[in-house]
Amino acid sequence: MIATSRDPRIQLAHHLLGAVDIAADPALPPRVIRLVADGGRQFIAKQHAERDRYAAELHAYRTWVTHLSGHAPELVGRDNATRTLLLTALAGHRADTFAPGSPEEEVAHHEAGHVLGKLHRAKAMPLGGAVGASLAERFHGWIGRAVHADLLDAAEENLLKHHAVILGTSQMDSAMCHLDYQPRNWLLGDTFGIFDFEHMRRDARVRDFARLEFRRWQAAPHLRTAFFDGYGRSLNDTERRLLESFGAIEAATALVKGHQENDTALSAHGRTVLSRLA
Repeated sequence: MIATSRDPRIQLAHHLLGAVDIAADPALPPRVIRLVADGGRQFIAKQHAERDRYAAELHAYRTWVTHLSGHAPELVGRDNATRTLLLTALAGHRADTFAPGSPEEEVAHHEAGHVLGKLHRAKAMPLGGAVGASLAERFHGWIGRAVHADLLDAAEENLLKHHAVILGTSQMDSAMCHLDYQPRNWLLGDTFGIFDFEHMRRDARVRDFARLEFRRWQAAPHLRTAFFDGYGRSLNDTERRLLESFGAIEAATALVKGHQENDTALSAHGRTVLSRLA
């Protein structure tokens, strides 16, 4: 998407900020632009393609993100008709640009654990079975999509359904979760920042660790240690067992999304996680 004066993101910024310039930022997806206003203040304008994602992110900024004061962008304004948000821009370097094994990578994981702990503790709830049942229901939907696309053999389908049963019958802590918590959504600067709250909702607390476990930590366990040092406590035995079942969700969603988006790297990741589970 190329920004023009009639772009809803530019129009919203003009309405709220006055004159702005577009700052090149190749790391941002096409639906997101960085803007510079008078005095050098920087902002992010984001237009959603899907109304439910827009509504979810707007709700997150109005409610739960307030618990991350100083660690998350602030909502400056929105346009419901065009599904556009205007946010303050955080300073720092994206954590997915740090070299593997670098001190910066380890610091980012420690700070990420600390900030996620603040969010989880702000909106934690006691053990209950409703979260697991809801998760299992959604997971069965992903399994069904994978079967429909002929992405699983019978043994793999049965393995995933086995983990769905485990999730559906487990009691687990729930909390307000980011649900895409990984280095591409972290900024390491003077203050650690996170962004991209369009998936945010109440879910099983352990689920916010799953992508890190299966995309980063298994290959670099010292990052897991740094993260939970920052978080304030490690997983207990039950949570470690549950994390394996969340790996089944990771495998199924990666396979389906990789197939739908013709993303061979994501499909290969799904296959790798599935083989580890087997």
